[in-house]
Amino acid sequence: MPRTTRRSDDNSSPLLSQRATLILLLAMLTGVGAAVLMAWAGRHPAEAALVGVGALAGGTGFFNWIIGG
Repeated sequence: MPRTTRRSDDNSSPLLSQRATLILLLAMLTGVGAAVLMAWAGRHPAEAALVGVGALAGGTGFFNWIIGG
């Protein structure tokens, strides 16, 4: 007899709050924008990716501070 697991979708809660989602979205847009600008300026793709990750990390803290963390 196969086991069936019941999922209770009535009590499901979102993985991230709206505030966390907004902060991460803005930080990701900042990181992608920085990487695109670096690539557009003719820099090596790896350097552009590193700058994008750095901007994402900095943007996360910045937007957390701005939005009221």
